[in-house]
Amino acid sequence: MIPLSILELGRVREGSDRRNALDNARALAQHAERLGYRRIWVAEHHNSPAVSTAATSLVVAHIAAGTTSIRVGAGGIMLPNHAPYVVAEQFGTLETLYPGRIDLGLGRAPGTDGMTLRALRRAPGNAENFPQDVVELQGYLAPRGEMQRIEAVPGSGTNVPIWILGSSLFGAQLAAALGLPYAFGSQFSPQALHHALEAYRANFRPSKQLQKPYALVGVNVIAGETDEEARMLATSQQMSFADLFRGKISLLQPPIDDIEMYWTPQEKAQANQMLDCSIVGSVETVRNGLNRLVAETQADELMIVSDIFDFDKRRQSLEITARALG
Repeated sequence: MIPLSILELGRVREGSDRRNALDNARALAQHAERLGYRRIWVAEHHNSPAVSTAATSLVVAHIAAGTTSIRVGAGGIMLPNHAPYVVAEQFGTLETLYPGRIDLGLGRAPGTDGMTLRALRRAPGNAENFPQDVVELQGYLAPRGEMQRIEAVPGSGTNVPIWILGSSLFGAQLAAALGLPYAFGSQFSPQALHHALEAYRANFRPSKQLQKPYALVGVNVIAGETDEEARMLATSQQMSFADLFRGKISLLQPPIDDIEMYWTPQEKAQANQMLDCSIVGSVETVRNGLNRLVAETQADELMIVSDIFDFDKRRQSLEITARALG
């Protein structure tokens, strides 16, 4: 069975609060651990009231402290926002506290808007240094060299597994050149999925970390007892995308019966383009959709995104998804 994992954004729900979102992320990880999911990652986003995982390393620690076997990591740290040395210290500390369970996914995007980027005191041009910063970070996580004068403590010698995240050919080519596992964000940008995976596999060079290509594919999965229930649950995510296009700040909203009454035809077209890699339905629909995605991509692992308003329904969705491939 292909491994299943989870991407967590710590969604803040309408009528709830940020603490509840973070505690639900931890409870969801505990549930996923019991179901046999391989890993749970949290993503770095800033200035987004509906997302509570901006301090990514702290959220990783919160989840890891409440679990025992599931791998926990960043999916990802937006490296242009941070000094590689500081990231090495943070994730080296996490690996020291939770050995053998920490992943470090790295992205090149800022994970926010230009104004917030200035508040982070990071220059927009930092993204151009991404390949060099990845290599520098690898050095800090490797065993300390005899002549090395700057050591990450904790960090050196932890060899925290690094992943490259992307939604374009750039990330695929970098992951291939460095011999690192590659995670494609098709849950929000599926257009380049097949070209990126092809480029990654064709150009992969073995490394100390990885001897052959390993591709993880993100996918939106919203599962319910019936196709009708799943489609209704999916309206919460669809409304979030419509609000994003409107520039409207909103929390995750309860599902509605008729999404057509909420969005315009243009918003629907935009959302459907971004959500093209989505599977919504009952266990049989999810099974067919996941099997088709794996056959088309030859993915080594799938990372599930499930923006569902009701926490119990989200737990149920993970159960149905696991059963679909069980």
